[in-house]
Amino acid sequence: MSPDRWQRHDWWGVVLDTPNVAELARFYSELRGWAIYKMDEDDAALDCGEGVAYLAIARNPDHVRPTWPCAPGSQQMQLHLDFEVEDLAAETERAISLGATLPDHQPQDNVRVLLDPAGHPFCLYT
Repeated sequence: MSPDRWQRHDWWGVVLDTPNVAELARFYSELRGWAIYKMDEDDAALDCGEGVAYLAIARNPDHVRPTWPCAPGSQQMQLHLDFEVEDLAAETERAISLGATLPDHQPQDNVRVLLDPAGHPFCLYT
């Protein structure tokens, strides 16, 4: 029997910077159905619901939105999140309704690159 996940000490996560913690935390909470475990004006943590991974949001008033697609001399994307979905068109529309934007440049037919409210690229794919 595996230990209760809350008793484990091998948690890991990804942290995204944003000038508006609440906006970005709510976006990913609604997009993925993840509970907001904690939130204040400086940071938030989202519980992915199982395992020991989390998504954290950190306030950075100097955050510069990445450029997509990447361009020389512009703010580069440092990472992006990938989410598998069953219905790419429906989930793309839902993400947009939650505040994501759909850039013109789309590199693959079975992937949609979107930008979250802070400008971080993320992918929906089938």
